[in-house]
Amino acid sequence: QVQLVESGGGLVQAGESLRLSCAASGSIVSINTMGWYRQAPGKQRELVAAVTSGSSTNYADSVKGRFSISRDVAKNTVFLQMNSLKPEDTAVYYCNAHIISPVPPPNRFYWGQGTQVTVSS
Repeated sequence: QVQLVESGGGLVQAGESLRLSCAASGSIVSINTMGWYRQAPGKQRELVAAVTSGSSTNYADSVKGRFSISRDVAKNTVFLQMNSLKPEDTAVYYCNAHIISPVPPPNRFYWGQGTQVTVSS
């Protein structure tokens, strides 16, 4: 019914950049908040950045000034521009979206399948 498909992960060296994309498709009336989370081995999943339907943004302290989140409302897509990457940014990055749908369940959060980001020193 609703799918989130991520792309853009990969292996880079410290200091380089990556851009992640996440497109939502399916039975969608509207999307409220969209965001990116990450989970490193042995650690809990954590919020990286989020953007509301009104374009308000929120960032983890560890990525402020280096990462930028944006969205294309018409295309149901959210982006994460990651600059000055560090080895500690290595994790699986997951897209998350609060979606309003005409089919049950009408109001829920969806997750993407995750994309690996590896930063070598």
